[in-house]
Amino acid sequence: MTPPPDPLGRSEITGWRLDDRRFASTWDSGEGSFRYGGRWTSKGVRAVYASIDPAGAILEVAVHKGFGILDTVPHVLTSFAIADPARIHLVSIADIPNANWLVPGIPSAGQQQFGDALLARHGCFLIPSVVSRHSWNLVFDPNQMSGHLKKRFQEDFALDTRLHPARA
Repeated sequence: MTPPPDPLGRSEITGWRLDDRRFASTWDSGEGSFRYGGRWTSKGVRAVYASIDPAGAILEVAVHKGFGILDTVPHVLTSFAIADPARIHLVSIADIPNANWLVPGIPSAGQQQFGDALLARHGCFLIPSVVSRHSWNLVFDPNQMSGHLKKRFQEDFALDTRLHPARA
């Protein structure tokens, strides 16, 4: 496991998110999670899922959509900052009640309830990624984090074509 940013709480933290270009302006709304739920949140809970490195953000989207979609549908990579990292709750592996929650698969109701409670209590948390055990996901409630995020930039995303090669 890659250690979390060190020291968490002393310097600005950068977050990354990859979105379909149609949703670039609502990157911080939590609408997708609200409509469909997610690994750490139940349907009806607004949460924004991001990563603390751009490669992690790309992998998190690729695992759901596939590299074919990332190669053919325009996407936007967003970089944002959380100026006060003390607002971020760090979830260690030891804090997670069921080790299988960090294994790829369908999220359980208990897993989503655990995340819902974290989000309600802290507004923002950093948790190990399931897609890449050496990366960290940043999950935040857009309402609780309003005024604490600063969008740095958005840029068109271009997938390395080797990740979706032509068939011979």
